[in-house]
Order: sequence, then C-alpha cells, then structure tokens
Amino acid sequence: MIAMIFEFRVDQETPGVREEYQRASAELRGLLQGVAGLHSVERFESTIDPGKYVTIAYFESEEAVAAWRNRPEHRKAQALGRSRFFLDYRLVMAKVVRDYGPHDRTQTPADSRAVHG
Repeated sequence: MIAMIFEFRVDQETPGVREEYQRASAELRGLLQGVAGLHSVERFESTIDPGKYVTIAYFESEEAVAAWRNRPEHRKAQALGRSRFFLDYRLVMAKVVRDYGPHDRTQTPADSRAVHG
C-alpha cells in the first residue's frame, strides 16, 4: 500500500482564488470513486493556519498512483495548482510498513500485542 500525504497552502489574498480552488477540487472529488486501487482520500484544513491543507490518500500500488496521476483531469488540476492556487506545496509518497487498528490487529507488532492484546 502507498500513502500519499499532500500538504499545500492555497492563496487566500487574491480575490476568487480560494473559491476557484474549491470548485476545481469538487470536480476532482467526483472522479475519485472510479479510480481502481484507491482505498481512501481525505482533506483537512488547519484550524490554526487558514489556507493550509493536508490531503491523505491510500493507494493499493504504484500502478494505482500512476493511473490517478496521469488522468487528464488530474494533470489539468496539477497545472492550475502550480500556476494559480498554491503558494506552496509538498508531496510525500510512502510505502506503508504497518496498517492496523482496534478491529484489525493482524499487522500489530508482537511486542505491542503482548502488552495491549
């Protein structure tokens, strides 16, 4: 599994940019359901730093990431982000080492299972 962490800052000063970003983002959101190998995606806005966002997505494989990255609609949104919406951004792509929670403890480290069950 691949985790995508995308941190970005949307221009809050230029009139209409934030609203234009939100419209473009909503259009992309509609395409996400059809992306094979995309497990989930969520976007969060900072409560202490207006205009700063983090999007976290989980993909099944590098092939699923490439399929999303290369969709024409996504490429168009990337270009808009770079040229108009984003003051700054950082993209981190990481291979997931472990993935567990209270209901699926399959990948929990043995030392943690010994202490917490």
